[in-house]
Amino acid sequence: MEINAVFEGGGVKGISLAGAVQAAEQAGATFRRVAGTSSGSIVAALLAAGLSGEEMSVIIRGTSFSAFLKRAPIFNTAYVGPALRVLLKKGLYSGEALESWVRGILQKKGIVTFRDLPPGKLSIIVSDITNGRIVVLPDDLKDYGITPDQFEVAKAVRMSCSIPYFFDPVMLRLSGEAAKGKSFAEQFVYTVDGGLLSNFPMWLFDDKEQGKAGATMKGLGVRIPTVGFQMIGKTDPQPHRITGPFTMLQALVGTMLSAHDERYIEQEKFVRTVKIPTLGIGTTQFEITKLQSDALYAAGLKAGEAFFREWRLK
Repeated sequence: MEINAVFEGGGVKGISLAGAVQAAEQAGATFRRVAGTSSGSIVAALLAAGLSGEEMSVIIRGTSFSAFLKRAPIFNTAYVGPALRVLLKKGLYSGEALESWVRGILQKKGIVTFRDLPPGKLSIIVSDITNGRIVVLPDDLKDYGITPDQFEVAKAVRMSCSIPYFFDPVMLRLSGEAAKGKSFAEQFVYTVDGGLLSNFPMWLFDDKEQGKAGATMKGLGVRIPTVGFQMIGKTDPQPHRITGPFTMLQALVGTMLSAHDERYIEQEKFVRTVKIPTLGIGTTQFEITKLQSDALYAAGLKAGEAFFREWRLK
């Protein structure tokens, strides 16, 4: 049973996606094309690189995500440090540790750039906030004068995971025809978390011409169904104490992420979507305990088993 898969973004809650992937594989599913936003892009990239759900779960559940929250000591000074970093770098943390982690995993599978993957295998959603557009990597890189298959996969994942003001935005520099007629400053584009514009891109593999859910294999007339992996469940509301511009900024971002999750919960219930409870764990709750991590994984595994038990009969 071959499927295309789309993985929703959700920060640290993405641990649950690994459990759902393992359930899909146990049900006999294989992944032809994969796509993801934010933490969903991590899972999609690892799948594209050839990791099994079981291998992925061992890696993800054995990772301390708090290690991604690194910054220079000068920016750890109470009150002033974090605010200064946001002003100078546009984020509380760099995101480099996350990128390095992804790079190390992919390199063990011989994957560095998109050239190392089959064409069309992996799509990653990024938000271009300079031009206000959704960017699908690697294909849309040509619009920036960048050769798609030479772009590093780990960098693409980091771009998709750059939660605004939490991680630094990633800059792209226009090249070739795309840069002509632009000043030096205008040649730089800021990109952030893909979830800002498309957190659950179920549209990506749909055959729009025929209006059906799935993608047709060229020359074969065989339709590959698209299955979505979505994390559901509201997090416990956390009051924000606003004392100045910086704390107001934090409150705005936190509210945006929560509202984004709720909006997707209220949308049409896709019969082709694995819905994974996230147990009240927050998107940026990087200080997650092992017990919580295991519980998220188990929730994904259970949701995946339930979905594929029913879906295979349709």
